[in-house]
Amino acid sequence: MGPIGAAVAIFLALVLVSAAAHKLYARERLVFATSRLLRINAGLALPAMLGTAALEATSALALIISQTRGAGALLAILLWGVYFVALTAAARRGESLLDCGCSFGTHTQGIDRFALLRPLVLGGLAVAAAAFPKGLDPIAPFAALAFFAAYLAAGELASAWRTAQ
Repeated sequence: MGPIGAAVAIFLALVLVSAAAHKLYARERLVFATSRLLRINAGLALPAMLGTAALEATSALALIISQTRGAGALLAILLWGVYFVALTAAARRGESLLDCGCSFGTHTQGIDRFALLRPLVLGGLAVAAAAFPKGLDPIAPFAALAFFAAYLAAGELASAWRTAQ
């Protein structure tokens, strides 16, 4: 079970690092998305977004190191839990066309089931990563890259499906 836990942890680290990089790359768009999602002004949205990026990077690093994997998983669960709550609240407010910032492109289809399921599934995987035995297997990074490619493909397929609707 060691290779599975390591592969899941590395996969989650890739997701978190890409999310942090995304916040730095598309700063203007994501400050606006953060402002709308959390219902705060842009002056507070920028530090909130940058703080989140720092927490994502910290969680990613902790997930990679066997001895800190549990702490990294706990931080990831917290981040994805807060994101799920914010998305759910925005959806309940009726902000159906809100760009949630959850993809590299502008997400004009709004908050849908895929956007709501993503943080729940990732949080569940973080629980699994913390529960599996620690250690690193030479195959784990390759499995993690395959999971990450499938994750990106799933996001693109979900976007294409929403566009076709």
